Amino acid sequence: MPDAHYDDPRLAAIYDLGNGWSEDSDYYLALAGTRPCRVLDIGCGTGIITDAIAARGHVVVGADPSPGMLAVARAKPQADRIQWVESDAQSLDLGETFDLIIMTGHAFQTLATDRDIEAAAASIKRHLAPDGRAVFESRNPLIDWPSRWAYGVDLEAPQGTVRETREFLGADAGCMTFDLRYRFPGGAELVSRSVLRFAERKTIEAVFRTAGLVPEHVHGDWDGSSFDAASSPEMIFHMRHA
Repeated sequence: MPDAHYDDPRLAAIYDLGNGWSEDSDYYLALAGTRPCRVLDIGCGTGIITDAIAARGHVVVGADPSPGMLAVARAKPQADRIQWVESDAQSLDLGETFDLIIMTGHAFQTLATDRDIEAAAASIKRHLAPDGRAVFESRNPLIDWPSRWAYGVDLEAPQGTVRETREFLGADAGCMTFDLRYRFPGGAELVSRSVLRFAERKTIEAVFRTAGLVPEHVHGDWDGSSFDAASSPEMIFHMRHA
């Protein structure tokens, strides 16, 4: 069962209802600063952060493999000022470099294999300006995520209330599989199955070092605190050229 989040326009249309502006959005927006620069948002999804960065006057490119997500992104207020590219991280090749590259919303964790991570790291290296930074996050694999991921929530969509529930299905080889179920007004139900990679910090850093990028620092949460393996929910990597 493919991840319908990225393929079904009905789910793309309501994605921001459960994934709206939050503290991670503030974190990434602050990285761009106020001085105009060139920003590449890989895995931009519906473009909520991409749009906010463009509103500050930056030159922005948003890349995502999902036509459904990009259709929503192209309706954002600053959409005409943004270059939208349909591509995954691994095969992206724009022929230009950027001062800041970001991967938000745990998009990095959709890179399910070592080969995927290697290809994405090479792509980021290729697009990063000499003095640029690449910033992305991956959840700390030492945290008990399955116990946190069983929930149900009501999303208030234009067509009425949509019930979203998450069910953890299992873990294998560093990847976790879960279903997101959406029950729409009238009883229609859609299921999106996701597989996310929970790579260890040392694995991620080793792959990026091979690609020619090294960590400047690693934050453990959106308050900018340093990463602590025992308690931090996030691993927020700031990478630069070696």
